[in-house]
Amino acid sequence: MEALKQTTGIQTKASVKTSSSTPLKKMRKVWRLYVLIALPVLYIIIFKYIPMYGAQIAFKNFIVTKGIWGSEWVGFKHFLRFFDSYEFWRLMSNTIVLSVYSLFASFPFPIILALSLNYVKNQFFKKSVQMITYAPHFISVVVMVGIILELLDPRNGIVNSIIKGLGFEPVSFMGIPEYFKSIYVWSGVWQSVGFSCIIYLAALASIDPSLHEAAVVDGANKVQRMWHIDIPGIMPIAIIILILNTGHMLDIGFEKVLLMQNPLNIRTSEVIDTYVYKVGLASQAMNYSYSSAIGLFKSVINLVLLVAVNKIAQKTKQESLW
Repeated sequence: MEALKQTTGIQTKASVKTSSSTPLKKMRKVWRLYVLIALPVLYIIIFKYIPMYGAQIAFKNFIVTKGIWGSEWVGFKHFLRFFDSYEFWRLMSNTIVLSVYSLFASFPFPIILALSLNYVKNQFFKKSVQMITYAPHFISVVVMVGIILELLDPRNGIVNSIIKGLGFEPVSFMGIPEYFKSIYVWSGVWQSVGFSCIIYLAALASIDPSLHEAAVVDGANKVQRMWHIDIPGIMPIAIIILILNTGHMLDIGFEKVLLMQNPLNIRTSEVIDTYVYKVGLASQAMNYSYSSAIGLFKSVINLVLLVAVNKIAQKTKQESLW
């Protein structure tokens, strides 16, 4: 019995040792994957999580010489200042309208393009269309805005040359505030539609071909196959992308908007991001605390929207982030 107990004890210790070393052995076998993911993880930690430490200056009167901890705590002073500002409702309105406009305009076109290309049999034509629609994604924001300004120039732009050729007066598109949002959104759709289409093409490629074969046997045409097979097949990916885009509702970015702004369209083109840039960095006062408070407010609203839309997706039995 003693020998049996000793033997059993040795086996138990050996099994524990083996089980505890198993994860390390597994990690050694796939160490290349961990190296591959190390850079994205470091990027997220360095540029996303560590800067959260500095978000506390939104609740302080930050003075560079005193540092973050030495600056005076003022609570929600800067938030209340922004809420009471005469700029608040104009900024919120412009940002929300521009973001919702972009979301609804850009969401369906990559799906339509992917569904169309999925049924093209001529591979040369298919690849040519993919390349042409994908190429604008690599154009920088500065170059893109330069192209827009040249095309819409009232004197020498191609668009106004066509308008004048038809016998009409030239239009100063960038000088009319009501045109700003449409120019911003549709130029963005043109630039991003090809890149976004790739995700849906990959999702379409994963659909079981036997479903299409059965539909063809039953006499279904291409439109019916798109509606009953392709769209349900890519719907989970579409829902996830929609949730992620909703989480960036107030995070438009300032580069393109700032470059397209001028004194004539500032009424409809000023958004939260450009305002934060101007009051936080471009102004002589360099009010870091005030601009940080606005940025933190924007991030909280984005988080609330993300959680809410994700919850709605769960309630409706759709795909969700968690």
